[in-house]
Parts: sequence; structure tokens; C-alpha cells
Amino acid sequence: MTAQRISFRMLAAMAVSLGLSACAGVSGDTAPRGAADGVPQAAWPASLNITAINVNVPRTLQVSEANRYYPGGDIVWRGDPIGDRHAQVEAIFREGASRGTKGMTSGAPVILDIEVTRFHALTEKARYSTGGVHDINFSVSLRDAATGQALSPPRQLQADMKAFGGQAAIAADQRGETQKVRITAHLAEVIRADLTRPGSYQAENLGLMSVFDRY
Repeated sequence: MTAQRISFRMLAAMAVSLGLSACAGVSGDTAPRGAADGVPQAAWPASLNITAINVNVPRTLQVSEANRYYPGGDIVWRGDPIGDRHAQVEAIFREGASRGTKGMTSGAPVILDIEVTRFHALTEKARYSTGGVHDINFSVSLRDAATGQALSPPRQLQADMKAFGGQAAIAADQRGETQKVRITAHLAEVIRADLTRPGSYQAENLGLMSVFDRY
């Protein structure tokens, strides 16, 4: 019986030792980020040289022009004249990404890919009464510009932000802070934060605030 206890204790000690060794081998400073997704992120550049930006707003995303507080669909946008909403949303993301990556010109050349999955701004009815939240979801990923090889799996971002309503919306428009201006600036901030600190951005950490709400 004594021999069994000793044997058990020795096995337990060995298990603990192996466990500690395994933890040490995957510390936050040394482990390849994203390896579990099948795309090692040890290759994630320390500094970024963004040479191209691709924005995809799939035509499968449904557009709603219904003037309700919360219409269905994937794209709800009233900040431009009636037209090709997919193209309008793409232009907003392209401008936001261009601003967000400004100055990222050092290091190995990489391509930034963005795919929009949801873009819900406010309808006229909501904007001039209750206000709400701009509900914006998209993914970002990087590819080697020379080889096209993925440097990261697509990372999903939820970039929600506070949406003005009523008199606050009218006052914002008068200041030049239209929905388009605010969302573009917000996207630039979100994209820059995520690229410089991969995976760090969370909408709740910003308290649904935009760059304008901080001043």
C-alpha cells in the first residue's frame, strides 16, 4: 500500500512537471498567434507595409430601404442618395481603411483584405427620433504581397458605434458630423487599432463610442 502511494505521488509530480513545461512553451510572448486556426501567425509582420487594400461587400448581402426603426436585411444605409448600396458601403470601407493604414509603409509588403458581413446604419425614422447603434461587422486578414500567402486567418470584428437621434442627430449634421463622416472615422480607428495590436479591438471596450464622442 505504501509503495502504491509513493508510485502515485511520483506520477502526479511528473504530470505537474510536464504540464508546467507545456505552459512555458506556449507563453503569450512566444506562441504563434492563430496557430489553432491553421494559419501560423508567427509570420505576422512586426511593422506593416500595406501595398493594397481589397474591400469585398458581397452581392449576397440583402439591402433594405424600408423606413422602419429596425428593418431587416444586411445593409441599411441612408447617408448617400438612393443608389448602389453595396458600392456605397464599399467606398466607405475603402476610405476608412485608407485612413486607418496611413503611414503603414515599413516592413515587408502585405495586402489587407476586408469583407463586410453587416452594415446597419439608421433609417430616417430612427435617426430623427430614437437614435440607436450603427451595427457594423466585417473581417480583416493579411496576405504576403509577393506570394499571396495568408499571414493570418480572417479575424471577425464587430465595430458597433453609438448613433445619434433626434436633436443630437440634427446638431451633428449641422457640425458636419454626418453618419458617413462619423462611420468612416470610426472604421479608420478600428482598423488601425486591430492591425497594430492584432485581436485587441472589442466594440465594448470603446463603449460604442466613436472618435467624435471622446472630445
